[in-house]
Amino acid sequence: MSTSFRIAAVAAAAALALSACGSDGDGAGADGDGLKIGIKFDQPGLGLKDGENYTGMDVEVAKKVAEGLGVAEDKITWVQAPSPQREQLLKTGQVDMIFATYSITDKRKAEVSFAGPYFVAGQSLLVGADSDITGLDDSLDGKLLCSVTGSTSAEKIKEEIPGVELQEYGTYSECAAQVANGTLDALTTDDAILAGYAAQDTYKGKLKLVGGTFSTENYGVGLPKDSEQCEEINEILNGLWEDGTMEQIISDNLGEAGYEYNKELNPPEAGGNC
Repeated sequence: MSTSFRIAAVAAAAALALSACGSDGDGAGADGDGLKIGIKFDQPGLGLKDGENYTGMDVEVAKKVAEGLGVAEDKITWVQAPSPQREQLLKTGQVDMIFATYSITDKRKAEVSFAGPYFVAGQSLLVGADSDITGLDDSLDGKLLCSVTGSTSAEKIKEEIPGVELQEYGTYSECAAQVANGTLDALTTDDAILAGYAAQDTYKGKLKLVGGTFSTENYGVGLPKDSEQCEEINEILNGLWEDGTMEQIISDNLGEAGYEYNKELNPPEAGGNC
């Protein structure tokens, strides 16, 4: 098989995979000049798709990393990366990297590589404004708690509160809506994610964060196993904290919710597996 034929076949397969995953854009990256970046499409303040616009902390960090790698913003193809599908998206080449509140864990490091972390959040609880739930205590007994299938938050809450009735949904947006209308009692995930929902116009005055934080979630850049770009991305991420860019990104995207990041944990220490 000729080299040109193999290249054409690979490009066609990549385009087909992107189409099946519901990616946006015109296939930038197939010619080697662009990047396919996985993000969340439904997390306000972190990764949100609104028409043809993509906003949030993860989106802005991804843009800065792409810039550091020499890739212009208009050469980025944004791909939806739901929590249960992230490893598979990387393994199959449907994305080049993932910025999607992707917590670094030993289990995940066995399957993919991580640069970073670029931010450390902590798991917390989001409840209705008039809720009597105060945190991880007896107030959760018999309550209906929501999280997302495949997330570390769901796994941790099962360990912390064995008696809680955990309902797992496909997205945090579904969870937030169920808590706001009273169908479910609380949503648990990282405080940065919860702050984004609490600040949305739809939920202002209807939802509140309680209980402080009870974990550390190291947000890393998901990469294919043994990626050659891992160390270079680490250098770019360190530079974002050193020059104040990262603090500005956090303020611009989560400041409206009154969110204050943990300065004892940020800037983060290296914890990936380059």
